Order: sequence, then structure tokens, then C-alpha cells
Amino acid sequence: MKPTEHHEGLWTKAFIVLTLSYLLLFLGLQMLLSPFPTYAKQQFHPNDFTVSLVTSLFALSAIATRFTMIPVLRRVHRNIILFLGIFLAGLATILYAYAGNMVQLLLLRILFGIGFGMASTVMPTLVSQIIPKRRLGEGIGYFGLSTSLAMSIGPLVGLSVMKNYGFPLLTVMGTIVILFIVPLLLLTRSIPAPLPVVSIAQDADTENKKGFPIGILLPAGLNMLISITYGGLLGFLALYGEQIHLGNIGLFFLFNACTLLVIRPISGRLFDSKGPGAVLIPAGVLVFASLIVLSYTQSLGFLIVSALLYGLGFGAIQPATQAWMLRQTPPRQHGLVNSLFYNSIDFGVAAGSMVLGIIASATNYAMMYRLSSIAMILFLAVYVMSVMSQRKKKAATQSAPM
Repeated sequence: MKPTEHHEGLWTKAFIVLTLSYLLLFLGLQMLLSPFPTYAKQQFHPNDFTVSLVTSLFALSAIATRFTMIPVLRRVHRNIILFLGIFLAGLATILYAYAGNMVQLLLLRILFGIGFGMASTVMPTLVSQIIPKRRLGEGIGYFGLSTSLAMSIGPLVGLSVMKNYGFPLLTVMGTIVILFIVPLLLLTRSIPAPLPVVSIAQDADTENKKGFPIGILLPAGLNMLISITYGGLLGFLALYGEQIHLGNIGLFFLFNACTLLVIRPISGRLFDSKGPGAVLIPAGVLVFASLIVLSYTQSLGFLIVSALLYGLGFGAIQPATQAWMLRQTPPRQHGLVNSLFYNSIDFGVAAGSMVLGIIASATNYAMMYRLSSIAMILFLAVYVMSVMSQRKKKAATQSAPM
């Protein structure tokens, strides 16, 4: 088989199985991420800032791990990193229920972040290797459904299991979901072969000539800003439901998932044909509106409207920023790009959880969500200013004498 033959189609066995595996990895994370603050509060009675560390320490350890993995991937076989990461994530998950105090729980969150950071660096890099370049936005859009579905369905399942069966059973379920990735990948033989040595050498030469791809910092920064708002949802939505006496607050994630399923493929094609602006501006407005509606929610109807709006905006923005970053770089740098992309998510979630936790302690959860919408105002302002700056530079170049 020629090295390029497996790049011709999008819906290959490897693409489908890797997407499903990534769904399981994030599902194992998301099933526990939203119930975690409630469990920690009930079990150890910490303040809101300490509760926020349950989310932020995991995210920060994942960020540090991904930065470490970039040079390590050049020396250690990626399969070793992938399966070791899955094992560490599964081990930490099963041990959560045995933590005797808040310090032990936070140490296990750091261990989980290390394992998750390892696995979540390798899998997107493998997928970006097999997506046809001309269908990058579409392919990333479909692959991104794995994370978006997990982000929407996982908290709903986790909150329901914890409420009806308790936290220990939830940790067992999360461990099974994560560890199932190993036989799934091995039995289907869906891990693509490494890039040919010639291709790697060519891409390395390109990388040396171009240096660090500065252009990817803008979409990474935009992705971080929307992730700040998501950190507020993960960390405090369940506690917000208790405060406003809305027992079925977890339905937010279900209705969020409905619009995610619809918008992901559409936004990917729109990005491929029209570029990032056609996706990011309307999506940013939708997320802003969602947070404002959520901050005034007192009934199920308002909650559903907020969830639908958030799903449309969030589900459109993330694949667009990732495809935007990948499109600007050669395959050799896709490990760096995916690491930066997922680090921007985790950093945004960590920062959002900590800062919004402080705001919630000083005010209330409704005001916290209202103020979190400022992140989307910054999102829109930064993107519009970048477009205007590029147009001015282009106009100046065209008007300059030859």
C-alpha cells in the first residue's frame, strides 16, 4: 500500500474507531467532572475555591503533561504513551472513592490529569494524520463530536448515577469506560502506521524554516475564552440547581447535546467553504446569549433555551478553532497543534473554575454566570480586531509601491 492511499476517504475504520475511543476517554472524564464538586462538598465540606481545585488541578496537570509530551513523542513510541496514559487515568478513577480527605482527592485528580494529558495528546494526532487535507474542517467536526457528546451526555449520566446509586458506583463505571479503549483499539487494529521517514524529514525541514507557527495562537486564545465559560458550567451548575431549587438541572447537558449533534457537521462544512469568521461570530453571540439566559433561569423552560443556545455556539466554535490551527501547520507539527488546542481548553476550564469560584463565593451563582459572559464579549472583540488588523496590513501591502 502506498503511504497516501489511506488518506483518500474520511470514514475509514481507523477514523471511526479512534473517534469512538476518544468519546470513551472524554466520557470517563465528563461522567465524574460535574458530580465531583457536589461529592467533594458533601464529603469533606470545603469552601467554593477549594471545590474549584477539583477541576482546576486536573486541568493544570493535563496542560503540564501535554507540554512534556511534545519532546517525549519524538523519543518514545506513541503507543506506549497512549496506553500508559489510559492506565493511569483508569487507576486514578477507581481510587477516587477511597480518598480519605481532600488532599488525597486532589492528588488523585493530578494523577488523572497526567494520564488524560498523555492519552489526549496522542489520539488527536493520530486522527489528524488520516483525515484528508481538503476535508479537514469536516473531519475535525465529526471527530469533535466525540468530545462534545461526552461533554453533554457525560455530566447528565454522572449526575443521575450519583443521585440514584452513589459516587463509588460512578467511579467503577468511569473506570470501565476508560479501560475499554485498550481492547477496542487493539482488537480492531485501528492505530495508523507512523508517517514515513521521508515525510517526517520533509516536515521537520519545513518546521525548522518556519519556526513556531505564531498564527495558531489566535484560535487557541479564542478557544481558551469559551472554555472559561464551560469551566463555570462543569464546576457549579449542579450547585446552582440546588440554589434555585431546580432538581433536573442536569437536563442542560441533554439539550446541549441535541444541538451539538446538529451543528458540528454543519459548522465544519461552513468553515471549509467560508472560513472561520462565518462560524465564530454568530456562535460567539449564541454562547453570550446562553449565559445571560442561564443567569436568570428559574424554570425548566429557561434552562432548555440556555442549553440549546450554548450547544449551538460551543459546538460550532471548537471544531472551527481546531481545524483553523491544523490547516496552518504541516503534519509534523500536528502534535504541537493538538497539544496547544487541548491545553487551551484545560487552561480555560481551570482558570474559569478558579476565578468563577471566587466570584461565586463573593456574590452568587447567578451573578457568576452573568459575569462569565464577559469572556464571550472578549472573544468577539479579539476576533473582530484581528480581522480588521489583517485587512489593514493587506491594504497597506497592496498600496505600497512595487
